[in-house]
Amino acid sequence: MSTTTSHTPPESEGYPDGGAVGPVTRPARLIQNEATTEIPVHLLFRDDPDPVRAPLRPAVVARRQGTGEQPRQGRPAPVRRRPQVEVDPELVERPARVLPGAAGVLAGVCGLTGCLTAAWWAGLLPPQASEALRLPAYAGAGLGPAQWAAYAGAGALGAFGFGGLTRCRTGRAWVLGLFGRYRGTVRRTGLLWVNPLVRRRRMDVRLRHWRSEAMAAADPDGMALRVVVLVVWRVRDTARALLGVEDHEGYLRECVEAALARVPVEPAGGTRGGATAAGDALTRLVAAETAPVGVEVFSVQPVRVEYAPEVAPAMHRRRIAALDARQRASMLNSVVDSVEDTVTRLTVRGLVELDDYERKVLVRDLTVAFCSGRGEPV
Repeated sequence: MSTTTSHTPPESEGYPDGGAVGPVTRPARLIQNEATTEIPVHLLFRDDPDPVRAPLRPAVVARRQGTGEQPRQGRPAPVRRRPQVEVDPELVERPARVLPGAAGVLAGVCGLTGCLTAAWWAGLLPPQASEALRLPAYAGAGLGPAQWAAYAGAGALGAFGFGGLTRCRTGRAWVLGLFGRYRGTVRRTGLLWVNPLVRRRRMDVRLRHWRSEAMAAADPDGMALRVVVLVVWRVRDTARALLGVEDHEGYLRECVEAALARVPVEPAGGTRGGATAAGDALTRLVAAETAPVGVEVFSVQPVRVEYAPEVAPAMHRRRIAALDARQRASMLNSVVDSVEDTVTRLTVRGLVELDDYERKVLVRDLTVAFCSGRGEPV
């Protein structure tokens, strides 16, 4: 039992200027069992706020359950995000500087022609070769500094021209590096000329499939499973994929195992979405993990889901029992519907007149007959 403390209002209220007003009649309290603090009215309409005083707090200082007052909403807890894979921001695929293959062929031919000319100039070209090349007869000036310089220049030009020729095929890319630094990627096809001083590494950018071995997983109930996963992927950023990860399939294997530890997989015949929902979740997780390293994942789908050997016999018996119970329930519903329809037709058409006892006997006999007929093998 609560006790209400009476409060006698003052006879007058004052304003900041000292003026007085007549007696004020205050309404009755709406909350009888609540401890509150009253604020003078004039403090709500002050024109010159006092900077020394602390800011006023709300009037209600106590909250109790059942008073209808809404609690204050605290600050939401910060969402913790999983750390992403950090890759060098400058390590991004960019096209390399290459020339058409015709430029390399032309440079090589010019270098070869220069070598032959230097040999003819030095008199080292055999007469038969001169006649075959239709060069005029020349005794030669011998191997002097000028001839050696001509040999070196022409030989270097020919070596650079023919040594830089390369063939790029569709679905392949060349990753170029010079002194350990990434210089670009060649995705163009055909005969091209690439600087022969740079290091060239071939990268397969076609769509690839990777089938995993049996991995450990769990179903929605926590039972141990063995899952075989098929991953469809390709290299999207050759620079990050080649220089950021050493073994792509090994990296995919680790990402898939980490995703299987967080996503439950339901065996075939389940009622919670099956392997499709699990595959969509796995695809999102693995794609988010492999995107920073330049690998694009299109699909991660379980192709074989089975229980672990230690729980497989028990789960097999459990599934058979569930199927048997479902079949019995379906058959019982069908028998009850058939019996009800038969009794209703007999009574509605006036073929028989049955009292309660005879109706119960008829229902029992029809139920036994229908169940016996449904149970016989076809």
